[in-house]
Amino acid sequence: MPKKVSVAKAKQASAAPVPNSRDLKTLRTAAKGCKACPLWLRGTQTVFGEGSAQAQVMLVGEQPGDKEDLEGRPFVGPAGAVLDKALDEAGIDRGLVYVSNAVKHFKWEPRGKRRIHKKPNAMEIAACRPWLDAEIEAVQPEVIVCLGATAAQALLGKQFRVTKSRGEIIESEGKTMLATVHPSSILRAPDDESRRIEREKFVDDLRALNKYLKRKKAA
Repeated sequence: MPKKVSVAKAKQASAAPVPNSRDLKTLRTAAKGCKACPLWLRGTQTVFGEGSAQAQVMLVGEQPGDKEDLEGRPFVGPAGAVLDKALDEAGIDRGLVYVSNAVKHFKWEPRGKRRIHKKPNAMEIAACRPWLDAEIEAVQPEVIVCLGATAAQALLGKQFRVTKSRGEIIESEGKTMLATVHPSSILRAPDDESRRIEREKFVDDLRALNKYLKRKKAA
């Protein structure tokens, strides 16, 4: 249940400062107290990134979902299951990647007894950006994969369109990136055939990533 604190009071709350340290454990502990935007009121807890500190690949989604919010870990719900299977089919070891989100609290609205995902706004994304930047600096991945429009526009600019450049290796501000859809979009496809097609496209994007990593290693 959301904490019973007024939004006005939430906006006045000071954010937990991002430590100078780029140790992931230190960052994760500090992020637990972040109140940079009102989302901490409704989220059960901060859901920080997870994975190897030496990961070649960092996967960045939009925000945690219902199950992630309850467990405190990213990509452990239905979308995470799609992601795990797609990574395996693309030949990428899930245990060797780092997964996170552009926003670290679950934004939701009630619908009966369910908590339904609600897209974060620009202020909420900006408030969480220092944490994402700190994660990127800590891990220093060879490639950052933006899963969905929110992550892509947060890292590649508001004009970026996943539909136009998905699966392409992009160099931006000294970072190598690839944008594709969020695995949750596959689950929202209207029928089994549509889900199959979208899933195959998603795996193809991850295969392109794997080919890039292999070429770079061989160079």
